[in-house]
Amino acid sequence: MNAAGQVKTAPEDRIKMWHRLAYGAGAFVNNLLAAASGGMMIVLNLGLGMNPALVGLLGALPRLTDAFTDPLMGYISDNSKSRWGRRRPFIFGGVIAAAVIFAILWQLPEARSESFYFVWFLVGSILFYMGYTVFATPWVALGYELTPDYHERTRLMGTQNFVGQLAYVVSPWFLWIMNSGKFFPDQVTGAAGLAIIIAIVAIGLGILPAIFLRERMQAVAAAETEQGKGLKRNLIEFFAGFKETLSNSAFMKLCVATFLVFNGFILVASFQFYVIIYYVFGGDQTEGAKYAGWAGTVGAVCTFAVVAFVTWLSTRIGKRRAFFVATGVSILGYGLKWICYNPELPWLVIVPAPLIAFGLGGLFTLMPSMIADVVDTDELKTHQRREGMFGSIFWWMVKLGLSAALAGGGYMLNATGFDVNLGGSQSSSTIVLLRIFDAGVPMLTSAIAIWAVISYPITEARAREVREELEQRRGKPGAVDPAAS
Repeated sequence: MNAAGQVKTAPEDRIKMWHRLAYGAGAFVNNLLAAASGGMMIVLNLGLGMNPALVGLLGALPRLTDAFTDPLMGYISDNSKSRWGRRRPFIFGGVIAAAVIFAILWQLPEARSESFYFVWFLVGSILFYMGYTVFATPWVALGYELTPDYHERTRLMGTQNFVGQLAYVVSPWFLWIMNSGKFFPDQVTGAAGLAIIIAIVAIGLGILPAIFLRERMQAVAAAETEQGKGLKRNLIEFFAGFKETLSNSAFMKLCVATFLVFNGFILVASFQFYVIIYYVFGGDQTEGAKYAGWAGTVGAVCTFAVVAFVTWLSTRIGKRRAFFVATGVSILGYGLKWICYNPELPWLVIVPAPLIAFGLGGLFTLMPSMIADVVDTDELKTHQRREGMFGSIFWWMVKLGLSAALAGGGYMLNATGFDVNLGGSQSSSTIVLLRIFDAGVPMLTSAIAIWAVISYPITEARAREVREELEQRRGKPGAVDPAAS
């Protein structure tokens, strides 16, 4: 026990810092591809003049395939056997496929119709997200099994979130890079060049978890998994496991909270650009994009401190209460947008960013750690290690909401009356609605998320009880460094 009365993490349960960083490299790639695939979509509207509703559909429809591919990939990963493990081969091959397809996706042919660009982007995006799933689902599952310790899980997820936030330091500048004229002649050409750079970076960093990490629960999973099952048996077990996962009430509370916080943010994510460009800067895209970039970068930089603080806080007051604090602070930040997005004082757009950073910074530090605890309680009940299934369904539900959010965002933008041809002459009612949606929607969804997690049942004491029962049942594993051969 330490001075605070907490159980100290055993040496064999600790993860070396450079191993955490290797896992964090996957988080950087995960966030980079997610931010780029969403943030660069604005080029289809501003650069090609595509209807915002169609742009929203292009963001939403490809993600509907995740309803099938995510849980399927989770099941495949959980039940795979190879000399390299259940996760690592998929991580390695998936990130290469996703990156190459992403680069090709943005090499848009010139002077084609809106229908052509819609089909091109729809087909290419579906292929991209399939490769992305093959990488991301096993990578997420790998993190759940790298340590069995309650607090070390939070430290691991804090580190990976810290590293992953670096992607959000650079991604707010993508629009400016494509639009400034300093690097590319126009937005569409800029998107093509930027996509290639992003693909190279994604491959270089995304393969690191596959190369340097090992799977702590590989032997346990192999002992629990029956081999030689036919297609019919696999399908039965897949759907049974899917149903069992969705019936886990603690897990569903985490899914609902993440769905609300993340997708409340995504639903109006592009509105910040529109408010800053067309309200604060009267339609000046270059100047507005610059200040939006600064606000995004400040938020991303502050998220580093948020992740460190939330990681520390959760070891003092518990993961659930730390979530309440982080989400509550973000609600205050969203509310400040109404005051700080001011044409008379444009630099104030930076002020809400540090507080808003508590929302996603706390969310993606705490939720993965809490899901790892849920996986243990599930093994106690089902006698199966199903990190892949839990991780895939968690992200499937998030992405399902993401699809609705991206599609809804386009329709919401149309509902404001925004017309790109009007430039800085948007109507006053359009500006007011843009501002209301930008600040109000994430405030509401975050408040509901806090309510959803109030009854989350897994405390530190309960997590340790579950671990002790599991180790008594299967025999306590020896010290296994997650990067050991």
